[in-house]
Parts: sequence; C-alpha cells; structure tokens
Amino acid sequence: MSSLLKKIYELQNIPSISKHEQIVLGVIAAIDADILKIDDKLPSINEMVAEVGYARKTFVKAYNELKERGLIESKSMKGYFVISNKTNVKLRVALVLFAFHSFQEDFYNTFRKELGDKFHIDIFFHHNNVSLLKTVLENISRKYGMYVVAPIQKAEVSEMLKQFSSDKLLIIDRHIKMPKTYSYITQEFENVTYQKLVELSSGIKKHKRFVLFYKDNSDYPSDILKAFNRFVDEYDIDGTVLDSYEPNTLKRNTVYFSISDTQLWKVLKDARNMEYRLGKDIGILAHDDNIIKEIAFGGISTISTDFTYMAKKAALFVKEGNPIQETVPTYLRQRNSL
Repeated sequence: MSSLLKKIYELQNIPSISKHEQIVLGVIAAIDADILKIDDKLPSINEMVAEVGYARKTFVKAYNELKERGLIESKSMKGYFVISNKTNVKLRVALVLFAFHSFQEDFYNTFRKELGDKFHIDIFFHHNNVSLLKTVLENISRKYGMYVVAPIQKAEVSEMLKQFSSDKLLIIDRHIKMPKTYSYITQEFENVTYQKLVELSSGIKKHKRFVLFYKDNSDYPSDILKAFNRFVDEYDIDGTVLDSYEPNTLKRNTVYFSISDTQLWKVLKDARNMEYRLGKDIGILAHDDNIIKEIAFGGISTISTDFTYMAKKAALFVKEGNPIQETVPTYLRQRNSL
C-alpha cells in the first residue's frame, strides 16, 4: 500500500490535478510501474480515506472512473481488484446489437475507427431475444463507462434500460420510448418506407405482383410491414407477404422486397440460374445498403439509412457526452434492379 500511496502523494503538488484525478492517476502509475498487478486487491475506500485524508466521495468517484476505464472491478463483500494493465484506455464501451449483419458491421467499423485506441469496445448480441437481452444488460451493468444499445422495441425493454443513467446510455438504430433525458440516434421506418415505395411506384406498377418477405417474431422492423400494406392498399397493387423465399419459385413480372440479406441472396441465385434480367423480368428491392448491393448484378435498389453517419454521431456522444436526440435520414438508392 505504501508504494501506491507514494504515487498518489507525488501528484499532490500539481495544482491543475484535482483530488480525484490524483487517485486515478496514482493508481494508473502504480499499474504502469508493476506496483499493482492483475488480480491485486486495492486498499478499501475506508482505508484510503484514513491514509490520504480526502473525503469518501472523492475515492468513490475515483474508483468508479477506474472501473469505467476497465482497470478495476468491485467484487461483492471482497473489495476492488485490478483486472487490466491497459492504462492507455480512456473508457470501456459496451455495444449491444441485434446481430452482426453487414450493415451493423459497417456501423461497428466506423464506430471503432472514430473512437480510436483509447476506447475499449466490447460487443454483445441479443438476436431479438428479450430474455437474452435482459441477461446481457444484467451482466454488463456497472462494468462500463458508456452503453450503446440497439434495443428490441418492447415496453419491458424500456424498463430494463432505465437501470442505466441517461448520461451513460445511447439508444441506436431502433427507437424505443424512454424518459426525455435519454439520448438516441435512430431511424424511422413506417413513414419513410412508405414514401420511398411511392417514389418507386411507377417501376413497381410495371410488374403484376409485389412480394415482401417478412417473418413475425424476427428482428425485422414491424413498421416496414405496415408501410408495405399501406402502399399496396392505397396504390391498388397486388401485394403478398411471405415468411421466406422458397428456392425455384421465382416468377416473372414480380417485384421482390427483402429485408433479410439471406432471402435476397436466395432470390438472386435463382434469378441467375433462371437467366432472369433484373429490372426487366423481375424487380428487386432490398433494405439496408452495403457495398455488395451496390455492385452485385449491376446494383440492387435499396431503402437504407446511413449507418456510417449514425456511427460517427454515436462515437461523438461517447467521446463528448453531449445529449443528442436525432432521427437519421433514410435514402432511396435506385439502381439496376428496380
């Protein structure tokens, strides 16, 4: 303990460093000097108060910051222990996503790049399973300095998220009702999807049938289904909703709208095998853009938000902590397929 205290005392004569920063930097210096090693126990807060003489809240704040940096953790009834020697990390961030779809990979890569090496990101997936999401949130609670979560749009999930303070939680991708103090960077689905379908209506009407692949109890946004039904009803289009695409059932004069990349690739495979011309014999529309859809088959038309922009905004929130409540624009990228 004396060697750790010496590192703290060395910082006391620097006027620009606050008392809680003296504790944080002192512990970091002790870790860098191998005075404190992984699994070593830190002095308790009561011991530090008695030795250093600062207020208890000063040490609570300092230990919490060290936890947020991922350097120490508290174990119930046992105290605080060193868990990492990566002292260059400024903050640990928990990123919770549906799954590692291509567009969420784009989000992660940009998010990682924007934050840089001083932020450690751990990524978790809930696969649209409320029970799994609950377990994930319970396991990561109080272990990170910031939480970035793509939630399942259910009231019970809103209650789960309230365990995190509004200055440490950012909701991304799907909007969910939360108290006004919470930040979000999300996309809107129903109205914008309907508007983009209207923009495509002349191309869709060149075909006899419009098919949406939509599966209940999946991670598909339900508002896309609402937009589809509204569009085919108002524009008097023969619309059909199917759970999935069955191989070898491709029909001419049909537009296929796929939310899932898995369904899209099945359709494209059959289109190639059957020598159907995209944009002529059949039409194809996909949700969520990526570079493959941009170049495959001369280009697949998509309705998509800008996940790179969303990721940059999310990284800025993590770095600066300024509240944000923004709905990211959705774009129609019309290409060869429709």
